Amino acid sequence: MPKYPEITVQLIGQDSNAYNLLGICRRAMIKNRLPQSEIDTFMQEATSSNYDHLLATVCEYFNVE
Repeated sequence: MPKYPEITVQLIGQDSNAYNLLGICRRAMIKNRLPQSEIDTFMQEATSSNYDHLLATVCEYFNVE
């Protein structure tokens, strides 16, 4: 179960560029009024390794469609 199951990010059909995916997730976090510290934690974790790690982190935080 994701950390924020109430937040769904639509990744299917989107540009799969890492920066685009990060932007989609960041906007979803802002829209759902998560604190900046949580956004920063997500961004740091998501960008700490490779593309596969980015996708895994997104799945750990949000519902993904």
